Parts: sequence; structure tokens; C-alpha cells
Amino acid sequence: MTHVEDELYSQPECWIRAAQEAGRHAGALPAAGERVAIVGCGTSYFMAQAAAVLRESAGQGETDAFPASEFPPGRSYDRVLALTRSGTTTEVLELLEQLKGHARTAAITADPDTPVLHAADDLVVLDFADERSVVQTRFATSALTLLRTHFGLHTDAVVADARTALSTALPTELVECTQFTFLGRGWTVGLANEAGLKMREASLSWTEAYPAMEYRHGPISITTRSTATWTLGPAPAGLAEQVRATGGLWIEGVLDPLAELVRAQRLAVAVAAARGLDPDRPRHLTRSVILAPSGEA
Repeated sequence: MTHVEDELYSQPECWIRAAQEAGRHAGALPAAGERVAIVGCGTSYFMAQAAAVLRESAGQGETDAFPASEFPPGRSYDRVLALTRSGTTTEVLELLEQLKGHARTAAITADPDTPVLHAADDLVVLDFADERSVVQTRFATSALTLLRTHFGLHTDAVVADARTALSTALPTELVECTQFTFLGRGWTVGLANEAGLKMREASLSWTEAYPAMEYRHGPISITTRSTATWTLGPAPAGLAEQVRATGGLWIEGVLDPLAELVRAQRLAVAVAAARGLDPDRPRHLTRSVILAPSGEA
């Protein structure tokens, strides 16, 4: 078993622990009524997208999500929350340093013995969800579970669905597809983006992700008999029929969307195996992006 497989299969237990620890970290996490920005890079940015929509939908306050490198200068927030598994990502650390004295900052990380310890005002450590793999799975979903719990949106049913996602066979025809499209609505747009990223990282697949209602506005034109279109959460009325009419494979998520993401993680590993790829060694990627200071070669 690869590192990424071992880690993705441990997610139900990690989610249980993340939910249990949410109360202990409440002081470091956004308080109701605060104006908040959530930032990250790659997978962490997509989790930030999901968390921002969840927080607003729970009536907790205005919440934006940005890649750390695209944080709007001069915009005012009560708190900025950074998601960073490694605690070493250059763009995140630079942003946290820039925000000192301007906004309260916090970081959710897997490793406290990294520069993020000194860069953020508050630190939440999910070391039990740390990973050896380059491809993120359990840390990202555990961080989102922590936030869902903090927002009052997590239930035991989510963990049960994750166990189902890990124990139920994937449709055999999925692995044979050559192109994958993931769709979401609301908070699951971020999950769709993340599902697409997993497929690209682990299996080098041609993968796209869209808000579900946008799929009719052009992207459906690429759908063929070798395309899989997968919704994370309920689909817009009539879309399944339109996709099937193209000859494409339609997969509608029936589990909690975070559990559906786990199924997509499994698919990424399965497609990698079918193509003779090692998902623990994704092409051109490292566990953390650490850039040389400006002016250095």
C-alpha cells in the first residue's frame, strides 16, 4: 500500500479526533460575527473555499477565501486564518508576516516545529493528521472537519459516510475514462476543485472542475463517451439527462460531499495504478513549495 492510500483510509478516525478537538481550539478559530479571510495554497486553498462558504451559510459572518499569494492588499479583516499542512509554504509565511499588527492571524498546521509557529498569532496543530505523502488527503479533510464542527455543521453521519466511501467499490468503468469533470454547488465547489487536483497530481489525468450550474455554459461541449462527470452533492435538475445524452458517464454523489471527496481520492489512486504510476511520487511536485527569497537565484 502506498503512503497516500494508507493515509486516505485513515480519514474516518482522523475526522473523529478533529471533531473532538474543535472545542479546545475555539479561541484560535474565527468567532461569530468576525469578518474573516481564509487562505492557503493548492489543496489548502480549495479547503479554504469550502470553509468560507460553510461559515457564511451558518450565519457566522462574512468570509472570503484567497490563495495566499492573491490576498488583496489593504482589505480589512478581523481575522485571517491560514491552512498549511507543512507550516513552511513561502506564500503563507510571507502573508502572515505582512499582516502582523493589521489583523489577528491563526494557522492550522500538521507540524508546529516549523516557521508558522512564529508567523501566526494563534496555532492549531493537527499532528495526528500529518502525512508522509506529497498528495494531501487526510490533513486537508481533517482541517475542514475541525472547521465544520466549529461552525456547528459536523455530525456523526459524515464519518459513517466516509466509512461507506472507503468500503464500497468504485464503478469499474470510471477507471477506464480518459477525462474527468467534478461539479459542486456552494461549499462543494471547493471540494470539486480539490477532487480535480487529486486526479491531476496522482494520476496525471485530464481533469476539470466547475460550479455545477456553469457546466451547461460551454464545458459540456467536451463531454464524450470517455468522460466521467461527477457531482459532489445534489445536481441541478436536468443536468444528469443532458450529460447522459452526450454519451458521457454520469456519477451523482449520494454521500456527504466530504465523503464523496474521499471516493475521488480513491479513484485518483486507482487510475494511477492502472496507468503504472506511483501516486507517492507525483511528477514535478514536492511536499511543500519553498521559494528562494526575492533577489536570490
